[in-house]
Amino acid sequence: MRAERVVSVSSPQQRGSGYVIAPRLVLTSAHSVPLVGSQVLVFPVGAKAPLSGIVEWRGTPGGRDDAALVHVDDPAWRPPAGRSPGWGRIVTNQPGIAGQAWGFPQWVQRPGRAAETWQPSGTLNPGNRYVGDRYVLSLDTLPPDSSTGDGSPWAGLSGAALFCGDLLTGVVAADPAGGQHAHLEAVPAYVLHADPQFRQVLIDHDAGAMQLRPVELQELADEEPPAGPSPASLLRARRHIVGFRGREDLMRNLLAWSQEPGFGAWLLHGPGGQGKTRVADELDQRLTAQRWATVWLRDDVFQPALAVVSDVAVPLLIVVDYAESRTSQLTTILREAARHDGSMQVRLLLLARTAGDWWSTLQTDRFASELLDAAKVVALPPLEPSPAGRADAYRQAVIDLGQALADIPAYRDHDWQRIAADLRPSVLEADRLVSALALHMTGLADLLDAAASGPVPATDARPVEDRLLDHERRYWDLTATVRGLQPALSQNTLHDAMAAAILFGADSLEIADTLLKHLPALADQPKDRCDNIRGWIAELFPSLGDRPWGTLQPDRVAERFAGLRLQTTPRLIDPLLAAATQSQLTQLLTVYARAAAHPAFQHRLDAPLTQLCVRHRDVLAQPAIEVAVRVEAPTPLIVALWQVTDAAATPLSILVDLAARLPRSSQRLAEWAAHLHTRLTNEYRALAASNPDRFLADLARSLDNLSNRLGALGQREQALTAVQEAVTKYRQLAHTHPVAHLPNLARSLNNLSTSLSDLGQRTEALTAIQEAVDIRRQLAHTHPDAHLPDLARSVSNLSNRLSALGQHEQALTAVQEAVTKYRQLAHTHPDAHLPNLAGSLNNLSNRLSALGQHEEALTAIQEAVTTYRQLAHTHPDAHLPNLAMSVNNLSNRLSALGQHEEALTAIQEAVTTYRQLAHTHPDAHRPDLAMSVNNLSIRLDDLGQHEEALTAIQEAIEIREQLASRWPDVYGTDLDRSLQVRARLESL
Repeated sequence: MRAERVVSVSSPQQRGSGYVIAPRLVLTSAHSVPLVGSQVLVFPVGAKAPLSGIVEWRGTPGGRDDAALVHVDDPAWRPPAGRSPGWGRIVTNQPGIAGQAWGFPQWVQRPGRAAETWQPSGTLNPGNRYVGDRYVLSLDTLPPDSSTGDGSPWAGLSGAALFCGDLLTGVVAADPAGGQHAHLEAVPAYVLHADPQFRQVLIDHDAGAMQLRPVELQELADEEPPAGPSPASLLRARRHIVGFRGREDLMRNLLAWSQEPGFGAWLLHGPGGQGKTRVADELDQRLTAQRWATVWLRDDVFQPALAVVSDVAVPLLIVVDYAESRTSQLTTILREAARHDGSMQVRLLLLARTAGDWWSTLQTDRFASELLDAAKVVALPPLEPSPAGRADAYRQAVIDLGQALADIPAYRDHDWQRIAADLRPSVLEADRLVSALALHMTGLADLLDAAASGPVPATDARPVEDRLLDHERRYWDLTATVRGLQPALSQNTLHDAMAAAILFGADSLEIADTLLKHLPALADQPKDRCDNIRGWIAELFPSLGDRPWGTLQPDRVAERFAGLRLQTTPRLIDPLLAAATQSQLTQLLTVYARAAAHPAFQHRLDAPLTQLCVRHRDVLAQPAIEVAVRVEAPTPLIVALWQVTDAAATPLSILVDLAARLPRSSQRLAEWAAHLHTRLTNEYRALAASNPDRFLADLARSLDNLSNRLGALGQREQALTAVQEAVTKYRQLAHTHPVAHLPNLARSLNNLSTSLSDLGQRTEALTAIQEAVDIRRQLAHTHPDAHLPDLARSVSNLSNRLSALGQHEQALTAVQEAVTKYRQLAHTHPDAHLPNLAGSLNNLSNRLSALGQHEEALTAIQEAVTTYRQLAHTHPDAHLPNLAMSVNNLSNRLSALGQHEEALTAIQEAVTTYRQLAHTHPDAHRPDLAMSVNNLSIRLDDLGQHEEALTAIQEAIEIREQLASRWPDVYGTDLDRSLQVRARLESL
């Protein structure tokens, strides 16, 4: 609330208070002014003379909408600086919401003196609705002599704005009777919002569209910062400069999703500039119009601030931008969403550039896994698929952007309407897709180029970001000169400071000052000059809240500028790392990796990024893991991780920390993860040789982890060798320290059984898993909470081993025990145990089928498939192979019951999935691909499609011949079966 916006409003009949909400528009009460069109006087605080105004809109005096709008038409009026206030409404039932008003109550006025103001404050309790559709502010202090006199001491305060935090939430209307002057009634902003004429007057007076924000969520909100003065600021998606177009199907689906009951999540992902933010903003506006509470979540809020989410009592939309960099915060917000009673819709819209490993990592949290099971994951396509559509979009963009350029002081001296009309979208008519941002950037660059020196020549093949940066830099240099920064500092120094601000960011003034002082060119500069540079950046890129500056927008322009500076000054970053915070390091690698991926750099920044991470492995290697699973082009970071791992000088402590930061499953990092654990194993082997008491357990653990990572890559012999050694080491340790190491021995035996089975050593695999089950039964008997999940896992594996040896009855008994245990565990901890339950159901189906119980087998596999579909939808890296396996088995069950069409559909899905998996990791998934193609041949034959069946079985044979030549004990029998199928088909 700002004093320069507080005014007094008077007419011959009445006097009240008001608040300036637009350059010439005052909000006041209806009973303080006469009819629409009447003249009133407006007194700003401290003014020596009144100014004239005219009533433009008036509600009902004393009624539900007791408010009015006054246009100050006096030429002597000087509008207050700054943006119009935001509007708010209460969205929870929490008591004690702080509120304040500011106006001219009667009791503080003194005859013969200038009007005095008073700023009453208090709390709003949403349950206090005894006066109807009004907010009630319960005051902290009472006016003097409030119990005497016939009139209200608050007379004259009517029309004062009621603020809750930074949001204008209501208009003071009355001092309720019987309240002993300890309360003030206010007309809620949502009542005014319901009046279309009220909203239109605001638009007509440049107050913008009236959008109500949730009062209680202000602390969480990432509000759009003030518009910067440079031309690139027009491209900010949430400024709505270019009108929203297209995306009808997507918006229809999003709106339908919003109406579903309870909690729902949606991940919308796509490259930078594809239009994700604009889509989310459009949904925000449409749901706000339906009286939803909406909030764009700031990236720096956690508990206890997020606890308010569980108390929201209206439909709620939470938008999280750059979700791939905010998994920790997402875990927290999902925990609060889980506490919500579910009586209202809660929608979480995540915006990210990729749906990669970060999305998988998020699922490892219990609440995240539970709430995101049914999340929708949608890749946002380009805005305009056709040349004609792109041309229309271009024409709309240049018209809208031209109108906006006319409002920027440095650019208003041009006939933008004529310039826009003369432009032709020839560069966009080629048969190629472009992002929404690229289209808008091209339009803006064309406008600016045409105004400066005529249309861009056809020979200018530079990236459009470079064309925009030409204009940006000219504007930056102009403002730097005005501030006196040039010529005292060189252009290169200032642009390096700008690049550092974009690459690292800063959460506080202190962090910003530290960053700038670590630039070598500024190290000897006086504090006032560094402060001036910080102010220059903040002026160009304003920020809300405590952050010292915002950033150049859109991201692609910022990334291009940062990349060009890094190309010019490769060592720009090195001196800045020592004092950087963890969030700054993460932002640095994210922006750098995205800049390096820009096509215009042609990978020229890849090697410098890798070298930077290697040079500063102590501070950058760990954040490189986090960023590598999020960005679209992680290769430079992954190469750096390989080099750090291979370097003989890398300390063991760094390698251990890197292993601890590894996600449980990652396609991108799978090969490096195995390599890292190989290096760790070698290190611990050397240490254990000289000091076994200290390092033998570390060696055993690293061998076990190495076996798992090798197995995930399909390197079976190496995985078996590693886990056999791990078992040997754990036997030694468990012999002398059973309490500490018996659980580890059981885990390694379980893994050993899997490795033996993968290599066809079925009897040995059974022996290993039986020992693991015996140990875990003993442990679970004494400590069931700690060891029951492990016992269930081993019992399920025991069932597989028994089945492989033809012991079907015993296998069925074992898997039934596993299913029972996993049902118990999944009921209380679904995030941790639902995948295991699905796996045991899959095994149960196989056991039932082997014993001829086909109906029961179909029921079990249908439940498994349903569960795996949910899991794979949100965590494909981990569960897509399991889904393919269960769908393959579903096909077998359907076929056994004569449902051949359905069986064919299922096996076709399995084959498609296995092809995708085998393309990425052939050693791990080609055996399953051969199995599913073999089954596809049988399904096709069942339906009389013999030619197609022959083609399929030939593919299966070719794969199995290769596998059998390498592992005859494992795949020789499978090859014989495929050959028999081909022989039968050829005889038909």
